[in-house]
Formats: sequence, structure tokens, C-alpha cells
Amino acid sequence: MKTRSLTAALAAVLAASVSTTAHADPVFNRIASFAVADNLPSGTDAKTPTSSEIIAASEDGNVLVYSDSPLKAIGFIDITDAKVPKAGGSVSFDGEPTSVTIAGGKALVAVNTSESFTKPSGVLVQVDVASKAIDATCDIGGQPDSIALNKDKTIAAIAIENERDEDVNDGEIPQMPAGDLVILSLKDGVVDCGSLKHVTLTGLADVAGDDPEPEFVSFNSQDEIALTMQENNHIVIVDGKTGGVKAHFSAGSTSLEGIDTKKDGALKFTGDLKDVPREPDAVKWLDDNRLVIANEGDYKGGSRGFTILDTTGKVLYENGSAFEREIAKIGHYPDKRNKKGVEPEGMEAAKFGDDNLFFVLAERASVVGVYKDTGAEPQLLQLLPSGVGPEGAVAIPSRNLFVTANETDLVEDGGARSHIMIYERAEGEAAYPQIVSSEKDGELIGFGALSGLAASKDQPGTLYAVNDSVYAAQPTIFTIDASQKPAKITDALRVTRDGAPAQKLDLEGVALDGEGGYWLASEGNTDKLYSHAILHVDAKGEIKQEIAIPAELRAGEKRFGFEGITTVGEGDDMTLWMAVQREWGDDEKGFVKLVSYKPSSEEWGAVRYPLEPKGDGWVGLSEITANGDYAYIVERDNLIGQAAKLKKIYRVALADLKPAALGGDLPVVKKEEVRDLVPDLKATGGYVVDKVEGFTIDAAGNGYVVTDNDGVDDSSGETLFFGIGPMNAM
Repeated sequence: MKTRSLTAALAAVLAASVSTTAHADPVFNRIASFAVADNLPSGTDAKTPTSSEIIAASEDGNVLVYSDSPLKAIGFIDITDAKVPKAGGSVSFDGEPTSVTIAGGKALVAVNTSESFTKPSGVLVQVDVASKAIDATCDIGGQPDSIALNKDKTIAAIAIENERDEDVNDGEIPQMPAGDLVILSLKDGVVDCGSLKHVTLTGLADVAGDDPEPEFVSFNSQDEIALTMQENNHIVIVDGKTGGVKAHFSAGSTSLEGIDTKKDGALKFTGDLKDVPREPDAVKWLDDNRLVIANEGDYKGGSRGFTILDTTGKVLYENGSAFEREIAKIGHYPDKRNKKGVEPEGMEAAKFGDDNLFFVLAERASVVGVYKDTGAEPQLLQLLPSGVGPEGAVAIPSRNLFVTANETDLVEDGGARSHIMIYERAEGEAAYPQIVSSEKDGELIGFGALSGLAASKDQPGTLYAVNDSVYAAQPTIFTIDASQKPAKITDALRVTRDGAPAQKLDLEGVALDGEGGYWLASEGNTDKLYSHAILHVDAKGEIKQEIAIPAELRAGEKRFGFEGITTVGEGDDMTLWMAVQREWGDDEKGFVKLVSYKPSSEEWGAVRYPLEPKGDGWVGLSEITANGDYAYIVERDNLIGQAAKLKKIYRVALADLKPAALGGDLPVVKKEEVRDLVPDLKATGGYVVDKVEGFTIDAAGNGYVVTDNDGVDDSSGETLFFGIGPMNAM
């Protein structure tokens, strides 16, 4: 009986477990990314700058249409198989497309044809989605920003911004001519140019009321149009059928607490701002009586969050700094944008299943917040990684898809291209974030630019990381609990010199000294007065010893220095090994040094390490960690996306690490490939990032990898942190 009871109880538990799993809440995960450059017209230089800004979907959800301002075109993407998006061609215009939407089989494109800021003009172009032929063109009398359609696709509204010239009078408004709102009728998806009417918006706002600058439009089910005037910090409600102004009100201001307010190379979320104008960009209806606005704060603001209001302007919910702080917890806070923070700009709202959701796009953090509308305080469900600079989004609930258009193209800097990102909602676990931070002494731990890893010798899953010179005013050793999912940063130890934050460091490697302290590798950069050095730091973070490289090594010095540090042996037999990232002046082409230093005798030495052949970019090392009988080395190219080819872990037998004296002939070590990391870097559905910077093996023998997100500077901000399993099995 006892055995039967136990079996029955176990069966009940398993049944409950299965039941719970079967009804798990669905999550969004990225399933594909599409580089807009892959849709360039035949014969166009592949390095031509592109941009995906505003995006729409066909009514069957199988075709995406996006605006590409630099190319003066709209692009088409076939997502019949959403996991394998295909280039669908483009249509060019004599002007700059600013927005696009779809009615039936027609794309309606707002095109800026302005001669200058003072002579704005624009047209609405109707394009047949199937044939890509231009069917009609309507003169809309000014420079358009956004376009929206009502529910039954019979009315189009276009915000005519007539934007300000930021180089005139420091961008202050008023700057004439004034903007307005254009309304047109459609029948069977075909626009009627003769129905066009202008809605005058002057005299409404308290801020530059004679120069309204409409930004974004949205319809509710009653054919009411909500319109934001960002610089004017104002919202207008218009009857879409008559063009009459039904209500208007200031977007007001908000006060922020627990934010980073200084662009100083340090992340300190202890500041505040008082009475900051919201200055909304995107607006969406949550129902016929409530609006949600993305408070970009692009003009005088810096409001950083979003607000829910009713149609009288009454604030029903204010997000304040909460969205931004959640973004900081996943390492996406853009320190170089502190005046305006993460800049919520784009927005989408849709019903998925039984859930009313809205999506907030943080342009400068390259993150999308997924919120559930509860009717009261919204619930943050997820933070989705996006490409660089998410500008537009479209929800496709019929296919459980959500898509973002990311405008920034970094081709001229060798960085990521503009991308379309596709996410699918399904049962399962969220793939991102892979690492988050917690609080220490009541203060949020900010992080980014993680550049080296080490592991506790006796605590499985306990790791340590450092940040690089992106945060030069805040060099830090982070403690990571990798046993959690996502991994959690539980502590931050500031590296100090004489009690103050240590300056002129570029920390690229960390190793434990066996006595509670750390060995750190700092990569030099003579142009910035950074010295190549090894630092010995105590348990409190204070630098106790700073070891400069010897003259024999300095003779061939270049900027790309120590990338990683590890220890071999203990006590007086301990030897430090550092990987030099790229060839120095005294290196044979295709070889770099692994440099040794024995603290007890102060002896330096080195071996030569053979690099893989380079392709379009350079090839170098970014980590070294000793474990068991091997030293494991990360070797990578500096390429990103489809161009990335080399992101691998190799190993060298410790028995072969027999350093020779610097300045003479150095022995060449043999390497063995352990793992290609490119498939791991593709696992979250994004493009391959360039900087695999950290690798270590924990006390249980499991390998862990981390990427450097460059502090969200010319980067999507994504930090990938993942385990690769037992290393003794490789």
C-alpha cells in the first residue's frame, strides 16, 4: 500500500507537471533576421547604405513592405516561410519614403519630395503589391511623416510634419511653414486623391502653437485619429470622417528617479530629472478611450518611458524610468545617450490570442518591450533584442508573428547592416536575455562591454567578468551566477587605485590569484595614454601591483595587446599567460604571441601562435583560459553578420607552452580546434556578432562564452552569454 501510494502521488505530480507545461504562457522568440542590403537592386554596390524604418504587412501576413529612405525606395520581403525570409525586390521614387501601410493589395507610401525645409512638399503613392506598379500619386501639400489607416481601410490619415531644420537657431521652433493633418478616402483599397482634406492644427499647443509639427497618427475603431505633435508636446484627437478636432491636450511632463544622467563612462543609476516634457513620438490606441504614447523626448525632453492617457489627457499610468531600468538590467543602456536615455520611439499594439499587447521600441537601446495591457498598470512580459535602432514594427497576430524594422546601417564603419527582425509567439522559454544584473546595496548594477571571463576553482557556475574601456571611469570585476537562467550578475567590485576608480585601463582579461584577489590584463593604447599592463588586485578591488611590459616586448608594441589572462600552477610556480590579440611589429605575418610572466621570479617569455588565414577583415585572439592539460584560446575575425566566418575555440597543450626569452626566436605551438561558435551565435535568430570576448571553464568542467556589446555604441547592445557543456567531452 505504501508503494502504491507513493507511485500514485508521483504520478499525480508528473501529471500536474505535464499539465502546467501544456498550458505554459507563450513567449516571443526571434526566428529570423533579414539584412536589408540583401534586397538591393541588381548591380547596386553591396556597400550602399540602406535603412528599414517603417514596416507593414500584407493582409495575409506573407509579405512585408518597408520604407528605405537612403535608397528612396520601398522594399518587399517574402515571409511565406517566416524562418527563411526572402528578398522580394523594391520600388523606387523621386523622393524619400517616410512611411508605408497596406490596404488590400495596395501599399500606400508617404514620400517626402521637399526642395528644402522652407519649401516642403510630398506625395502619397499607391503601389500594387503583386505587380509593384505605381497606380496613383496624390499631392499632399507638405512633408509627410507617418501614415495610418482606419479599421475597415476606408480612411487614410497622414501627419504632415514640415520638420524643423536642426541647424537653424539650434533647432528651436517655431520654424515655418506649419504642419497639418491630411485625410483621404479609399474605396476597395484604392485611394481617392480628390477626397483630400487638410486639418489645421495651429493655435492648439502651448509650445509654438503657430508651428505644429505632427509626428504620428493612429486610428481607433470609431474612426477617431490620435495625433502626436512631438516638439509641441501635444496630442490631438480628430474625427476621421469629418476632419473636426474633437479634443486636444498637452502631453505634460514627468519626473524620473534612479536614472543615469551623466555621459561619463560609468553606469550609475542614482540620478533624477524633474518635470521633463514627455514629447511623444508614436501613439497607439489601447481601446476607444485609452492611448499609449512613446515618450522619446527628442526636442527638449529625455522622458525615456511611456504613458497611458484617456481622451481628455488624464494620465492613467506613467511608466517613468521603469522601462529604462529594466533595459539597464540586460546590459542595453546607452551611456553615450544620457541626455535622452533609451529613447522610446516606435510602438505597436495588437491582440494575440486572449492577450491585448503593446510593444515599445527603444531606439537607442535596440530593445523592444512587450507589455500586456491589463486595464490598469501594464505587465512587462519580455524584452526582445532587436537590430540597431528599431524604428518601426508590425504585428501579425494571425500568424503569431511580430516584426521590427531597424533603421541604422553601419556599413561605412564595418558594422551591422540595417535588419528586419522576425519573432514568433509560441510556448517555450524566452531565448533572451541570457544574462541580467541585480542590485547591490540598493543600487542597480549596470553592465556592458564584458570582455573577459574566469571561473571559481571550487564553486560550479560561479564566474567572473570584467568590462573594457567603454566604461573607463568604472573598471569593474563582476561576479556571475551562471547556474541561473538567465545568468545573473550578483556583485560588482570596482577596480581602484589609491581608493579612487582606476583610470587609463582597458580590462580585457581576468584570472583568480588563488588568494582572494585577481590578476587583470589591460590592453594598451598609446594614443589614449593606456599602457599594456598586468594588474594584481586584492579582494577589495585595490590595485596592489602594476606590472608594465618589458622593453623587449614594448619594442614591437601596437594597439591590439593583451586579450585574456590565465594562470598555470600555484604559489611560486604560478605562471601567467596572456594572449596578444594581433601581430605586433616584430611578429611574422600570421603569428601572434602568447606571453608568459612568472610573478615569483619576474621572468617574461613567449611562444608563437599560428593564426587562421584572414579573409576580408583581420584575425586575432580574444581570450585564453587554462584548464586541465590545455590552454583554451578564442580566435576570431572582426566581421559581423553574413561576413563573419571565424569565431572558434582552439586549445594548446600546456606541455607545449614552453616559453623562450623575449627578443629572440620563439617556438611555435600546435593548436587543435575545439568548437565553432558561429552556430551558437546564430541560435537566437539574429545576425552573428563580431566580438566573442570571454571564455572560461567552471569548477564542474563546463564551458561558458560571453560577447562584448561595445556598451551599445554603434551596436545592437546584445550580450550573448551561453554554456557549451562539458569540455572534457570535446
